[in-house]
Amino acid sequence: MIGNRSDNLSEYPADLEIQPLSQKIRKVVQVPPSKSITNRALVLAALASPQGDCCLENVLESEDTEVMVAALKQLGFHLDVDWPQRRIVVRSNPSRRRIPACEADLHVANSGTTMRFLSAVASLGQGRYRLDGIPRMRQRPIQDLLAALNQLSGVRAWSEAGTGCPPVVIETTGARAEQPIAVRAGTSSQYLSGLLLAAPYWVQEGEQVEIHVRGERVSEPYIAMTVAMLRQWRHSVVEVAEGFRIGGASDSAWRGHYVIEPDASAASYFWAAAAITGGQVTVTGLTPSSLQGDVRFVELLEQMGCRVTACTEGITVHGGPLRGIEADMNPISDTVMTLAAVACFATGPTRIRNVAHIRYKETDRIAALATELRKLGAGVEEANDGLTIHPQPLRGAVLDTYNDHRMAMSLALIGLRVPGVIIRNPACVVKTYPQYWLDLAQLSR
Repeated sequence: MIGNRSDNLSEYPADLEIQPLSQKIRKVVQVPPSKSITNRALVLAALASPQGDCCLENVLESEDTEVMVAALKQLGFHLDVDWPQRRIVVRSNPSRRRIPACEADLHVANSGTTMRFLSAVASLGQGRYRLDGIPRMRQRPIQDLLAALNQLSGVRAWSEAGTGCPPVVIETTGARAEQPIAVRAGTSSQYLSGLLLAAPYWVQEGEQVEIHVRGERVSEPYIAMTVAMLRQWRHSVVEVAEGFRIGGASDSAWRGHYVIEPDASAASYFWAAAAITGGQVTVTGLTPSSLQGDVRFVELLEQMGCRVTACTEGITVHGGPLRGIEADMNPISDTVMTLAAVACFATGPTRIRNVAHIRYKETDRIAALATELRKLGAGVEEANDGLTIHPQPLRGAVLDTYNDHRMAMSLALIGLRVPGVIIRNPACVVKTYPQYWLDLAQLSR
Protein backbone atom coordinates (compact mmCIF):
# COMPACT_ATOMS: atom_id res chain seq x y z
CA MET A 1 0.00 0.00 0.00
CA ILE A 2 1.20 3.52 -0.76
CA GLY A 3 2.68 5.34 2.22
CA ASN A 4 1.48 8.70 3.48
CA ARG A 5 4.79 10.24 4.43
CA SER A 6 6.56 12.69 2.14
CA ASP A 7 9.97 11.25 3.04
CA ASN A 8 9.01 7.73 1.94
CA LEU A 9 8.93 8.07 -1.83
CA SER A 10 10.18 4.52 -2.40
CA GLU A 11 6.75 3.21 -1.35
CA TYR A 12 5.10 4.85 -4.37
CA PRO A 13 4.98 2.77 -7.56
CA ALA A 14 6.34 4.21 -10.80
CA ASP A 15 2.84 3.91 -12.31
CA LEU A 16 -0.50 3.72 -10.52
CA GLU A 17 -3.68 2.37 -12.15
CA ILE A 18 -6.88 3.99 -10.91
CA GLN A 19 -9.73 1.58 -10.19
CA PRO A 20 -13.16 2.73 -11.43
CA LEU A 21 -15.89 2.91 -8.81
CA SER A 22 -18.57 0.24 -9.05
CA GLN A 23 -21.31 2.33 -7.42
CA LYS A 24 -22.25 5.88 -6.55
CA ILE A 25 -20.34 7.22 -3.59
CA ARG A 26 -21.76 8.68 -0.41
CA LYS A 27 -18.81 9.78 1.71
CA VAL A 28 -17.67 12.22 4.37
CA VAL A 29 -14.05 13.22 3.74
CA GLN A 30 -11.50 15.01 5.87
CA VAL A 31 -8.80 16.63 3.72
CA PRO A 32 -5.37 17.72 5.00
CA PRO A 33 -4.62 21.23 6.27
CA SER A 34 -4.05 24.08 3.85
CA LYS A 35 -0.54 24.39 2.42
CA SER A 36 -1.11 28.06 1.54
CA ILE A 37 -2.23 28.96 5.06
CA THR A 38 0.46 26.81 6.72
CA ASN A 39 3.31 28.51 4.86
CA ARG A 40 1.91 32.00 5.46
CA ALA A 41 1.43 31.25 9.15
CA LEU A 42 5.00 29.96 9.46
CA VAL A 43 6.36 33.21 8.01
CA LEU A 44 4.10 35.43 10.12
CA ALA A 45 4.98 33.55 13.31
CA ALA A 46 8.72 33.65 12.54
CA LEU A 47 8.75 37.39 11.86
CA ALA A 48 6.81 38.06 15.05
CA SER A 49 9.02 35.74 17.13
CA PRO A 50 10.74 38.57 19.06
CA GLN A 51 7.33 39.02 20.74
CA GLY A 52 7.12 35.41 21.95
CA ASP A 53 6.30 31.80 21.09
CA CYS A 54 3.54 30.96 18.62
CA CYS A 55 1.89 27.52 18.51
CA LEU A 56 0.55 26.58 15.08
CA GLU A 57 -2.05 23.78 15.15
CA ASN A 58 -3.27 21.55 12.31
CA VAL A 59 -0.23 22.30 10.15
CA LEU A 60 0.25 20.43 6.89
CA GLU A 61 3.09 17.94 6.55
CA SER A 62 4.10 17.94 2.88
CA GLU A 63 7.14 18.65 0.75
CA ASP A 64 6.28 22.36 0.41
CA THR A 65 5.81 22.89 4.14
CA GLU A 66 8.86 20.80 5.07
CA VAL A 67 10.90 22.96 2.69
CA MET A 68 9.58 26.12 4.36
CA VAL A 69 10.37 24.78 7.85
CA ALA A 70 13.91 23.80 6.82
CA ALA A 71 14.53 27.19 5.23
CA LEU A 72 13.30 29.10 8.28
CA LYS A 73 15.62 27.02 10.47
CA GLN A 74 18.53 27.89 8.18
CA LEU A 75 17.60 31.55 8.59
CA GLY A 76 18.12 31.10 12.34
CA PHE A 77 14.57 30.66 13.61
CA HIS A 78 13.83 28.04 16.26
CA LEU A 79 10.94 25.72 15.42
CA ASP A 80 9.79 22.72 17.45
CA VAL A 81 8.14 20.45 14.89
CA ASP A 82 5.73 17.64 15.81
CA TRP A 83 4.40 16.34 12.49
CA PRO A 84 2.39 13.43 13.97
CA GLN A 85 0.46 15.91 16.13
CA ARG A 86 0.31 18.47 13.29
CA ARG A 87 1.85 21.07 15.58
CA ILE A 88 4.75 23.50 15.17
CA VAL A 89 5.85 25.91 17.87
CA VAL A 90 7.84 28.87 16.57
CA ARG A 91 9.98 29.84 19.53
CA SER A 92 10.73 33.32 20.77
CA ASN A 93 13.69 34.92 19.02
CA PRO A 94 15.94 36.27 21.79
CA SER A 95 18.24 38.08 19.34
CA ARG A 96 15.29 40.25 18.28
CA ARG A 97 16.77 40.36 14.78
CA ARG A 98 14.05 39.80 12.20
CA ILE A 99 16.37 37.36 10.38
CA PRO A 100 18.76 35.85 12.97
CA ALA A 101 21.22 34.38 10.42
CA CYS A 102 23.54 36.68 8.48
CA GLU A 103 23.84 34.27 5.56
CA ALA A 104 22.04 31.24 4.19
CA ASP A 105 21.94 29.10 1.06
CA LEU A 106 18.37 27.86 0.82
CA HIS A 107 17.13 25.00 -1.35
CA VAL A 108 13.37 25.34 -1.86
CA ALA A 109 12.74 22.37 -4.21
CA ASN A 110 9.76 23.45 -6.35
CA SER A 111 7.92 25.39 -3.65
CA GLY A 112 6.79 28.66 -5.16
CA THR A 113 5.51 30.03 -1.85
CA THR A 114 8.86 29.36 -0.16
CA MET A 115 10.86 30.93 -3.00
CA ARG A 116 8.71 34.05 -3.35
CA PHE A 117 7.90 34.62 0.34
CA LEU A 118 11.44 34.11 1.61
CA SER A 119 13.00 36.23 -1.16
CA ALA A 120 10.95 39.11 0.26
CA VAL A 121 11.55 38.13 3.89
CA ALA A 122 15.32 37.92 3.30
CA SER A 123 15.31 41.68 2.68
CA LEU A 124 14.83 42.10 6.45
CA GLY A 125 18.15 40.45 7.24
CA GLN A 126 21.67 41.80 7.42
CA GLY A 127 23.84 39.74 5.12
CA ARG A 128 23.69 37.60 1.98
CA TYR A 129 21.02 35.04 1.19
CA ARG A 130 20.76 32.73 -1.82
CA LEU A 131 17.65 30.78 -2.82
CA ASP A 132 17.60 27.97 -5.39
CA GLY A 133 15.48 24.97 -6.31
CA ILE A 134 15.02 22.07 -8.70
CA PRO A 135 15.47 22.58 -12.47
CA ARG A 136 11.80 23.52 -12.96
CA MET A 137 12.12 26.24 -10.29
CA ARG A 138 14.97 27.69 -12.34
CA GLN A 139 12.42 28.20 -15.14
CA ARG A 140 9.82 29.96 -13.01
CA PRO A 141 9.92 33.76 -13.31
CA ILE A 142 10.65 35.99 -10.33
CA GLN A 143 12.03 39.17 -11.90
CA ASP A 144 8.98 41.30 -11.03
CA LEU A 145 9.52 40.51 -7.35
CA LEU A 146 13.24 41.27 -7.54
CA ALA A 147 12.48 44.59 -9.23
CA ALA A 148 10.21 45.49 -6.32
CA LEU A 149 12.80 44.51 -3.70
CA ASN A 150 15.42 46.66 -5.42
CA GLN A 151 13.26 49.72 -4.67
CA LEU A 152 14.01 49.28 -0.96
CA SER A 153 16.93 51.12 0.61
CA GLY A 154 19.70 48.76 1.72
CA VAL A 155 18.72 45.88 -0.60
CA ARG A 156 20.23 44.38 -3.74
CA ALA A 157 18.32 41.49 -5.30
CA TRP A 158 19.15 39.71 -8.53
CA SER A 159 18.80 36.55 -10.59
CA GLU A 160 22.16 34.81 -10.38
CA ALA A 161 21.97 33.49 -13.95
CA GLY A 162 20.56 36.74 -15.34
CA THR A 163 17.43 34.96 -16.59
CA GLY A 164 14.90 36.60 -14.30
CA CYS A 165 14.46 33.18 -12.67
CA PRO A 166 16.14 31.51 -9.67
CA PRO A 167 18.75 31.12 -8.28
CA VAL A 168 18.09 34.39 -6.46
CA VAL A 169 20.61 36.34 -4.39
CA ILE A 170 19.57 38.94 -1.81
CA GLU A 171 22.21 41.19 -0.23
CA THR A 172 20.88 43.50 2.43
CA THR A 173 21.90 45.76 5.27
CA GLY A 174 18.31 45.78 6.55
CA ALA A 175 15.52 46.88 4.23
CA ARG A 176 13.97 50.31 4.67
CA ALA A 177 10.99 51.58 2.69
CA GLU A 178 11.56 55.26 1.97
CA GLN A 179 9.04 55.45 -0.89
CA PRO A 180 6.07 53.47 -2.21
CA ILE A 181 7.09 50.09 -3.63
CA ALA A 182 5.66 49.17 -7.05
CA VAL A 183 5.19 45.58 -8.19
CA ARG A 184 3.63 43.72 -11.08
CA ALA A 185 1.48 40.77 -9.98
CA GLY A 186 0.24 39.56 -13.35
CA THR A 187 2.42 36.44 -13.40
CA SER A 188 2.04 35.33 -9.78
CA SER A 189 0.09 36.63 -6.79
CA GLN A 190 2.91 35.26 -4.62
CA TYR A 191 5.09 38.27 -5.49
CA LEU A 192 2.60 40.61 -3.85
CA SER A 193 1.91 38.25 -0.96
CA GLY A 194 5.62 37.99 -0.20
CA LEU A 195 5.97 41.78 -0.15
CA LEU A 196 2.91 42.16 2.07
CA LEU A 197 4.28 39.65 4.61
CA ALA A 198 7.58 41.54 4.89
CA ALA A 199 6.22 45.10 4.61
CA PRO A 200 5.32 45.71 8.29
CA TYR A 201 9.03 45.41 9.13
CA TRP A 202 10.32 47.82 6.47
CA VAL A 203 9.17 50.80 8.55
CA GLN A 204 8.97 51.70 12.22
CA GLU A 205 5.86 51.51 14.36
CA GLY A 206 3.74 54.58 13.63
CA GLU A 207 5.04 54.81 10.04
CA GLN A 208 3.46 53.41 6.88
CA VAL A 209 4.55 51.97 3.56
CA GLU A 210 2.50 51.66 0.39
CA ILE A 211 2.73 48.83 -2.14
CA HIS A 212 1.43 49.87 -5.54
CA VAL A 213 0.26 47.12 -7.87
CA ARG A 214 0.89 47.80 -11.56
CA GLY A 215 -1.25 46.09 -14.21
CA GLU A 216 -3.50 43.11 -13.62
CA ARG A 217 -3.56 40.90 -10.56
CA VAL A 218 -3.92 37.13 -10.82
CA SER A 219 -5.32 34.75 -8.19
CA GLU A 220 -6.73 37.60 -6.11
CA PRO A 221 -8.21 35.31 -3.43
CA TYR A 222 -4.65 34.38 -2.40
CA ILE A 223 -3.85 38.08 -1.96
CA ALA A 224 -7.02 38.45 0.11
CA MET A 225 -5.88 35.46 2.20
CA THR A 226 -2.53 37.13 2.89
CA VAL A 227 -4.22 40.40 3.89
CA ALA A 228 -6.69 38.59 6.16
CA MET A 229 -3.90 36.69 7.90
CA LEU A 230 -1.81 39.84 8.39
CA ARG A 231 -4.82 41.35 10.14
CA GLN A 232 -5.21 38.19 12.24
CA TRP A 233 -1.63 38.84 13.37
CA ARG A 234 -2.75 42.40 14.27
CA HIS A 235 -0.96 44.19 11.44
CA SER A 236 -2.58 47.24 9.91
CA VAL A 237 -3.35 46.73 6.20
CA VAL A 238 -5.62 49.09 4.28
CA GLU A 239 -6.56 48.76 0.63
CA VAL A 240 -6.01 51.99 -1.27
CA ALA A 241 -6.56 53.01 -4.89
CA GLU A 242 -3.16 51.85 -6.12
CA GLY A 243 -2.69 48.87 -3.84
CA PHE A 244 -2.15 48.58 -0.09
CA ARG A 245 -1.00 50.75 2.83
CA ILE A 246 0.72 48.79 5.60
CA GLY A 247 1.56 50.09 9.05
CA GLY A 248 4.82 49.40 10.82
CA ALA A 249 4.70 46.38 13.13
CA SER A 250 3.91 47.04 16.77
CA ASP A 251 4.69 44.88 19.80
CA SER A 252 1.06 43.72 19.73
CA ALA A 253 1.46 42.29 16.19
CA TRP A 254 1.73 38.72 17.41
CA ARG A 255 -0.36 35.61 18.11
CA GLY A 256 0.34 32.90 20.64
CA HIS A 257 -1.88 30.33 18.94
CA TYR A 258 -3.24 29.77 15.42
CA VAL A 259 -5.23 26.92 13.83
CA ILE A 260 -4.88 26.10 10.10
CA GLU A 261 -7.99 25.45 7.98
CA PRO A 262 -8.45 22.32 5.84
CA ASP A 263 -7.16 22.72 2.28
CA ALA A 264 -9.88 23.90 -0.12
CA SER A 265 -7.77 23.04 -3.18
CA ALA A 266 -7.50 19.46 -1.93
CA ALA A 267 -11.23 19.45 -1.22
CA SER A 268 -11.92 20.25 -4.88
CA TYR A 269 -10.85 16.73 -5.92
CA PHE A 270 -13.45 15.08 -3.71
CA TRP A 271 -16.22 17.49 -4.65
CA ALA A 272 -15.29 16.77 -8.27
CA ALA A 273 -15.46 13.02 -7.56
CA ALA A 274 -19.09 13.48 -6.48
CA ALA A 275 -19.83 15.36 -9.69
CA ILE A 276 -18.12 12.80 -11.95
CA THR A 277 -19.75 9.76 -10.36
CA GLY A 278 -23.17 11.25 -9.58
CA GLY A 279 -22.55 10.59 -5.90
CA GLN A 280 -22.42 12.68 -2.74
CA VAL A 281 -19.33 13.90 -0.87
CA THR A 282 -19.12 16.10 2.21
CA VAL A 283 -15.75 17.72 2.97
CA THR A 284 -15.59 18.59 6.66
CA GLY A 285 -14.20 21.73 8.26
CA LEU A 286 -14.78 24.14 5.36
CA THR A 287 -17.44 26.82 5.06
CA PRO A 288 -18.31 29.36 2.35
CA SER A 289 -16.55 32.00 4.50
CA SER A 290 -13.20 30.19 4.40
CA LEU A 291 -10.01 32.22 3.99
CA GLN A 292 -9.40 30.22 0.79
CA GLY A 293 -10.91 31.34 -2.48
CA ASP A 294 -10.92 27.78 -3.82
CA VAL A 295 -14.09 27.00 -1.85
CA ARG A 296 -15.77 28.82 -4.74
CA PHE A 297 -15.04 25.77 -6.89
CA VAL A 298 -18.37 24.36 -5.72
CA GLU A 299 -20.14 27.31 -7.38
CA LEU A 300 -18.83 26.10 -10.75
CA LEU A 301 -20.04 22.58 -10.02
CA GLU A 302 -23.43 24.06 -9.18
CA GLN A 303 -23.48 25.82 -12.54
CA MET A 304 -22.72 22.47 -14.18
CA GLY A 305 -25.75 20.83 -12.56
CA CYS A 306 -24.65 19.66 -9.11
CA ARG A 307 -26.46 20.54 -5.91
CA VAL A 308 -24.35 22.17 -3.20
CA THR A 309 -25.28 22.43 0.47
CA ALA A 310 -23.39 23.90 3.42
CA CYS A 311 -23.94 22.74 6.99
CA THR A 312 -22.19 22.82 10.33
CA GLU A 313 -20.16 19.75 9.32
CA GLY A 314 -18.84 21.16 6.03
CA ILE A 315 -19.78 21.55 2.36
CA THR A 316 -21.56 18.79 0.44
CA VAL A 317 -21.73 18.30 -3.33
CA HIS A 318 -24.50 16.12 -4.73
CA GLY A 319 -23.70 14.98 -8.27
CA GLY A 320 -26.23 15.29 -11.08
CA PRO A 321 -26.40 15.42 -14.88
CA LEU A 322 -23.55 17.71 -15.94
CA ARG A 323 -23.61 20.46 -18.57
CA GLY A 324 -20.71 22.43 -20.00
CA ILE A 325 -20.10 25.99 -18.86
CA GLU A 326 -17.86 28.96 -19.57
CA ALA A 327 -15.71 29.97 -16.60
CA ASP A 328 -13.25 32.76 -15.87
CA MET A 329 -11.05 30.81 -13.46
CA ASN A 330 -8.41 33.45 -12.79
CA PRO A 331 -9.43 33.79 -9.12
CA ILE A 332 -9.31 30.03 -8.46
CA SER A 333 -6.77 28.87 -11.02
CA ASP A 334 -5.41 26.03 -8.86
CA THR A 335 -8.68 24.21 -9.60
CA VAL A 336 -8.51 24.55 -13.40
CA MET A 337 -7.38 20.97 -13.87
CA THR A 338 -10.03 19.67 -11.47
CA LEU A 339 -12.77 21.37 -13.47
CA ALA A 340 -11.27 20.06 -16.70
CA ALA A 341 -11.62 16.50 -15.40
CA VAL A 342 -15.28 17.11 -14.57
CA ALA A 343 -15.86 18.74 -17.98
CA CYS A 344 -14.98 15.47 -19.72
CA PHE A 345 -18.28 14.03 -18.44
CA ALA A 346 -20.55 16.98 -19.24
CA THR A 347 -23.00 17.50 -22.07
CA GLY A 348 -21.60 20.23 -24.26
CA PRO A 349 -18.26 22.05 -24.21
CA THR A 350 -16.64 23.76 -21.23
CA ARG A 351 -14.47 26.81 -21.83
CA ILE A 352 -11.90 27.80 -19.19
CA ARG A 353 -10.37 31.24 -19.72
CA ASN A 354 -8.21 34.00 -18.21
CA VAL A 355 -5.61 31.67 -16.72
CA ALA A 356 -2.55 32.32 -18.89
CA HIS A 357 -0.43 32.60 -15.72
CA ILE A 358 -0.77 28.86 -14.99
CA ARG A 359 1.71 28.23 -17.79
CA TYR A 360 4.37 29.30 -15.22
CA LYS A 361 3.39 26.88 -12.46
CA GLU A 362 5.00 23.50 -11.70
CA THR A 363 4.58 22.88 -15.43
CA ASP A 364 2.84 24.66 -18.30
CA ARG A 365 -0.51 23.50 -17.03
CA ILE A 366 -2.52 24.55 -20.08
CA ALA A 367 -0.31 22.69 -22.57
CA ALA A 368 0.13 19.67 -20.29
CA LEU A 369 -3.59 19.38 -19.62
CA ALA A 370 -4.45 19.59 -23.32
CA THR A 371 -1.92 16.88 -24.15
CA GLU A 372 -3.11 14.43 -21.51
CA LEU A 373 -6.84 14.93 -22.07
CA ARG A 374 -6.33 14.21 -25.77
CA LYS A 375 -4.69 10.90 -24.84
CA LEU A 376 -7.95 10.01 -23.08
CA GLY A 377 -10.00 10.84 -26.17
CA ALA A 378 -11.36 14.27 -25.17
CA GLY A 379 -11.50 17.03 -27.73
CA VAL A 380 -9.41 20.01 -26.59
CA GLU A 381 -8.87 23.44 -28.10
CA GLU A 382 -5.89 25.18 -26.52
CA ALA A 383 -5.79 28.99 -26.26
CA ASN A 384 -3.12 31.25 -24.82
CA ASP A 385 -5.20 31.91 -21.71
CA GLY A 386 -7.04 28.63 -21.30
CA LEU A 387 -8.73 25.79 -23.13
CA THR A 388 -12.08 24.45 -24.32
CA ILE A 389 -12.97 20.83 -23.61
CA HIS A 390 -15.36 18.99 -25.91
CA PRO A 391 -16.62 15.78 -24.27
CA GLN A 392 -16.14 12.68 -26.41
CA PRO A 393 -16.05 8.95 -25.61
CA LEU A 394 -13.11 8.37 -23.26
CA ARG A 395 -10.60 5.55 -23.15
CA GLY A 396 -7.89 4.45 -20.76
CA ALA A 397 -4.38 5.82 -21.21
CA VAL A 398 -1.03 6.15 -19.47
CA LEU A 399 -0.91 9.78 -18.33
CA ASP A 400 2.18 11.86 -17.66
CA THR A 401 2.13 14.20 -14.66
CA TYR A 402 5.13 16.44 -15.41
CA ASN A 403 6.11 16.18 -11.74
CA ASP A 404 3.05 18.35 -11.03
CA HIS A 405 0.95 17.29 -8.06
CA ARG A 406 -2.23 18.87 -9.41
CA MET A 407 -1.90 17.12 -12.77
CA ALA A 408 -1.73 13.77 -10.97
CA MET A 409 -4.59 14.39 -8.56
CA SER A 410 -7.01 15.84 -11.10
CA LEU A 411 -6.39 13.39 -13.96
CA ALA A 412 -6.82 10.46 -11.58
CA LEU A 413 -10.46 11.49 -11.11
CA ILE A 414 -11.22 10.46 -14.69
CA GLY A 415 -10.18 6.94 -13.73
CA LEU A 416 -13.05 6.77 -11.25
CA ARG A 417 -15.28 6.12 -14.30
CA VAL A 418 -12.93 5.15 -17.12
CA PRO A 419 -11.02 1.85 -16.89
CA GLY A 420 -7.34 1.75 -17.74
CA VAL A 421 -6.28 5.20 -16.49
CA ILE A 422 -2.68 4.94 -15.30
CA ILE A 423 -0.90 7.80 -13.52
CA ARG A 424 2.85 8.06 -13.99
CA ASN A 425 4.99 9.31 -11.09
CA PRO A 426 2.19 9.29 -8.50
CA ALA A 427 4.77 10.28 -5.87
CA CYS A 428 4.60 13.90 -7.07
CA VAL A 429 1.55 14.41 -4.82
CA VAL A 430 3.89 14.66 -1.81
CA LYS A 431 4.28 18.34 -2.66
CA THR A 432 0.98 19.16 -0.97
CA TYR A 433 -1.01 15.97 -0.28
CA PRO A 434 1.15 12.93 0.59
CA GLN A 435 -1.78 10.67 1.51
CA TYR A 436 -3.92 11.52 -1.54
CA TRP A 437 -3.94 8.02 -3.02
CA LEU A 438 -5.00 6.49 0.28
CA ASP A 439 -7.85 8.99 0.61
CA LEU A 440 -8.93 8.49 -3.01
CA ALA A 441 -9.01 4.73 -2.49
CA GLN A 442 -11.34 5.22 0.49
CA LEU A 443 -14.07 6.37 -1.90
CA SER A 444 -14.61 2.77 -2.97
CA ARG A 445 -14.89 1.37 0.57
